[in-house]
Amino acid sequence: MVYLQLFWAFLKIGLFGFGGGYAMLSLIQHEVVERYAWLSPQQFTDIVAVSQMTPGPIAINSATYIGYTVTGNVWGAVLATAAVCVPPLTVMLLITRFYFLFRQNKYVGFVMDGLRPMVVGMIGAAAFLLMTPSNFPDIVSILIFLLCLAASVMKVNPILLIVLSAVAGILLY
Repeated sequence: MVYLQLFWAFLKIGLFGFGGGYAMLSLIQHEVVERYAWLSPQQFTDIVAVSQMTPGPIAINSATYIGYTVTGNVWGAVLATAAVCVPPLTVMLLITRFYFLFRQNKYVGFVMDGLRPMVVGMIGAAAFLLMTPSNFPDIVSILIFLLCLAASVMKVNPILLIVLSAVAGILLY
């Protein structure tokens, strides 16, 4: 039964998760933490953190880790990953086909303009969902973030920033 629930949950996420992986995080969190209670908020946050550090799209990485965690085997990971991937790829192929046919249409432009704020809102919602009392950033984390932000504005190599942040996290925590 859990395999069917897992497939259905990630299929819905794949069908309605407009805006990319970060926008999908709030949908994933709703399904796996709130609706089915497969994971605690802290476990979900940990999976998102690992998914961000792992190469590849965050929604696919999260689906893989969640599928494996929920079922305890690789088949759960494959099922969740396939369910979240197939609908967006199919929809994207159809949208791309029709977009190139109608891209000069003013109504298509209106739709695209309307989608932008929605996507920003979904990404913002994902950020707020990850800020639970158990993982709310302390002053040291905020300082590390601000230093990295300033360094990225000054065009410091992002790989160097990731490594230095990891070292700071290991030393401080």
